[in-house]
Amino acid sequence: MFKQLVTGSALGLVLLSGAAQAIEGSVDVGEHNTNLNLGLGTTSPGLFLKGNWLRSDHDGSTYGAGLGYNVDFGPLRLAPTAKAIFTHPEDGKDGFAVALGGAAHYSLNSMWGLYGEYYYAPESFTDQLDSYQEAAGGLSFTPVSLLNLRVGYQYIELNNKDGRKDNVLVDGPYVGASLRF
Repeated sequence: MFKQLVTGSALGLVLLSGAAQAIEGSVDVGEHNTNLNLGLGTTSPGLFLKGNWLRSDHDGSTYGAGLGYNVDFGPLRLAPTAKAIFTHPEDGKDGFAVALGGAAHYSLNSMWGLYGEYYYAPESFTDQLDSYQEAAGGLSFTPVSLLNLRVGYQYIELNNKDGRKDNVLVDGPYVGASLRF
């Protein structure tokens, strides 16, 4: 069911956009976590779709699909986004969350930039969680238009219900790389 939703959303966005969109694939690696991402239209102004799979060595995993809209203001790009997330915590019950938030990227020049993002889902937007929160930020380097390298800090927490131990999936520095097609 989840795969059908993601596939249907991607096809719908392609039809709605009416223009060719770049596909981006990336991997982010921290000391105890791996995050794989796939995006459609994430690097150009307008509507975009992105999905990810995050695995923590000790605290569980998440699967997500996000729908957002990129808006450029000169060197600043803002991207308000809604994310549907399936959570699989190590110490809690599997559940869902709908997190709202966004991302910002500021281009210092054609190669260097600063980025940040934050998403939050209160208990009313979750199933089996008291809350979900995700934050990241760092420095990006784009030596050629098809490649983007990142270094930053990321924090992702699942606050479990019923007195279960909370799961901090990511809390630390990471490196990442993206390829655009």
